[in-house]
Amino acid sequence: MFPIKDNIPTLRFPVITVVLIALNCIAYLILQKKTGIDFSGNSLDQSDLAHYSAIPYEITHWGKECDFDPTAGGVVCQGQPGTSGSPSPQLPTLVTVFTGMFTHGGLLHLGGNMLFLWIFGNNVEDAMGRLRFIIFYLLGGIGALALQILVDPSSTAPTLGASGAIAAVLGGYILLYPRARVLTVVFIILFFTLIEIPAIAVLGFWFVEQVLFGALGLNDPAGGGGVAYFAHIGGFVFGLLAIRAFAQRVKSVPPRYPVY
Repeated sequence: MFPIKDNIPTLRFPVITVVLIALNCIAYLILQKKTGIDFSGNSLDQSDLAHYSAIPYEITHWGKECDFDPTAGGVVCQGQPGTSGSPSPQLPTLVTVFTGMFTHGGLLHLGGNMLFLWIFGNNVEDAMGRLRFIIFYLLGGIGALALQILVDPSSTAPTLGASGAIAAVLGGYILLYPRARVLTVVFIILFFTLIEIPAIAVLGFWFVEQVLFGALGLNDPAGGGGVAYFAHIGGFVFGLLAIRAFAQRVKSVPPRYPVY
C-alpha cells in the first residue's frame, strides 16, 4: 500500500512541515557529499555518511569515536578489538543525534519519508500548533533512536533518516484521526488500483509490518536490509503516548461521501 493523500483539510498552512521537508531535501541534495544522485544512495560518500549519522556505539561508549574505514569496508570505532589510530575530525556525538534525523541514504529513502511527512504531518501540526509540533517531532526522533540503541547498544551501523521522527507523527495521527480516509495505491502483483482506506488500517498495517520485520531481524542480525525497524517502532510508540499532551485542537473527520 502506498498512500497519496488524506481527506482532512488543514485550517492553516503547515509552515513547519514544509520547513522540515525543505531541510531534509537541502541536507541530502546539497550538504551530503556524493558523486551523483541515485535512488539507492550508492553514490554517497561513506565517510561523510558516518560523520552525520547517529551511531549507537558512540552513544553507549561516550567519548569513543567511530569512522568509516575503507580497508575494513565499514565503520570501526575506538575501543573495539583490533582498532588503532584516531578517527578524522567528527561532529560531537550529541549533535549527530539531530543531524541523523535530516540525512538520508538515497532519493528513494528521502522521497518516501517526505511523502509520509507531508500527508500526515500537516494535520498533526494543525492539531498542535507550530512550536509544539517542532518539539514533538524532535522528541519523537530521539525516542526512535533510543529504542534502536536499546535493542543493539554496540551497533556500529550508522542510523540516519527522518523515519523515526515521522513514525512519531504517524503514531499521533492514528489516535487523532483513525477514521480519516487515505487515498492509497494498492499493488496486486502486476496491477494496481486506487482506493480510500481508513487511516487506522493504513498506519496499523504499517506498524505491524515494522514489528514483524523487527522481530525477524532479531533472529537474523545480518538481515533487515539496513532498515532501522526498531527506530520506527520507538517513534510510533512515542507518538501514541505523547500525542494527547501535545495536541490542542482536533478537527472532525469529514464524512466519506458528500452530504446533501
